[in-house]
Amino acid sequence: MSYQHGAYGKIGDDKIKSAVQVDTVVAYIGTAPINLVFGYTEKGLVNTPIKLENMPKTQATVGYSDNWDKFTLCEAFDCHFANTIENVGPIYVINVLDPATHQKDTKTTVELTFKNGRAEYASDTIILDTFALSDKVLGADYSIDYNYTKGTVVIESLNDEDPLTGALEASFSEVDPAQVTKDDIIGSVTAGGKRTGLQALYKLYTMHNAVLNLLAAPFWSEDPDVYKAMIAIVQKLNGHWDGFVNADLPLYDKKTSKAIDTIAKAEEWAEANGYTSGFSKVYWPQVKYGERVYHLSTHATATMQRVDNSHDGIPMESPSNKEIMCTSQYFGKNSENEGFDQQDGNELNSKGITTAVFWGGLWVLWGPHTAYFEYGSDGVARYIFEVNIRMLMYITNGFQRRHGTQIDGPMDLNLQQSILIDEQEELDSLKGRGALIGDPVIEFLETANPTSNLMNGDFVWDVSATPTPPFKSGTARVSYTDEGFAAYFGGGE
Repeated sequence: MSYQHGAYGKIGDDKIKSAVQVDTVVAYIGTAPINLVFGYTEKGLVNTPIKLENMPKTQATVGYSDNWDKFTLCEAFDCHFANTIENVGPIYVINVLDPATHQKDTKTTVELTFKNGRAEYASDTIILDTFALSDKVLGADYSIDYNYTKGTVVIESLNDEDPLTGALEASFSEVDPAQVTKDDIIGSVTAGGKRTGLQALYKLYTMHNAVLNLLAAPFWSEDPDVYKAMIAIVQKLNGHWDGFVNADLPLYDKKTSKAIDTIAKAEEWAEANGYTSGFSKVYWPQVKYGERVYHLSTHATATMQRVDNSHDGIPMESPSNKEIMCTSQYFGKNSENEGFDQQDGNELNSKGITTAVFWGGLWVLWGPHTAYFEYGSDGVARYIFEVNIRMLMYITNGFQRRHGTQIDGPMDLNLQQSILIDEQEELDSLKGRGALIGDPVIEFLETANPTSNLMNGDFVWDVSATPTPPFKSGTARVSYTDEGFAAYFGGGE
């Protein structure tokens, strides 16, 4: 075995015969309009995990824009903090948009008309730090702010006795989100140790003491290279933590310039591009709520966090068949697809694709499987349902969080037995809550702990656990009988 130093957890082979996580830690990666935030450079808002808890704090910290195609993280802000069903958080975001790098080549010059010492200018690409007004001085002659409700820059005179009036020339630089590429999202680690993109997730634990559970990247996860990088980063993050990915299938294939607006096309694309990892769920199509278009991965991530929170952070229940903000399915601006029902949605589910359907008077997520699942094929049982693999991750992450501080202390018999007792109590508690079924057990086996390993301070505990499966289907079998006719002749009541 390789050299180890610390507390570790490993999901082993299925046995078929088969940090304590308090809250579900959700992370998104994409682009945020930090250009609308004064002093964004000093605040460290690029390629670093940022914790957000509500919409006012989000706007003040990383900005907000209704233009989600340019600023992809704003979709997550809306879904978590302006949700008509229930707001849920906190979330962590990694913004890769750097206004110092991703900006237009030439400055913008506009003429502003001041009335009663006030002027407004509509823009969500302005870099506020670069704003200059004629020969006036910021902080002495005028102030500048941003109105997120109207999407306008607000400039106000600070001299009540001699307020700004008439037309004044203003200049500023603008961000160009189109310059951000998938390479920025995937990120890298420089020779000097600087981490960008997905690699910045390594800082989540050290900066916030948070263990990643769910990772999403609306818009970006439609790219196969980004999807593969997301799958790779959530497996043993920091050498320890196991996480799960929510990703989308595209509505349009950029390589072939063809729409992916039917079930058959979506299934074919997912298989051809390898969207089949058991560490993920994949979603198709997108959905509309009024005039707004959402990626299903965003709705799913918020819903999973909401459902987990209802079980004190234990990922024991699927987000499938849970209500989402939706008024219709969406297949692209020019698509002729008028939508499908639950029966057609089941066809997607049989291929490991989660969707949205109208059921029970509500629009709901539909599909409890991981992307690995394909009906009728033999496979690894822990990847059938997302609750299977997420519960196993919950156990491994929890073991490491609980016992990591004991590393390098003396491993006497008391500690060995204490770990066995503590972890068995955890398993029994999960069983009592309905998260596990059967008789989950932890063992310290001689066969798994040869003397050579013990001499080197390496100890292994084996856990066997069966996550509670979802109630995926229920069938009532009804048979016609003629026995009831006896009632006509006094043969029955």
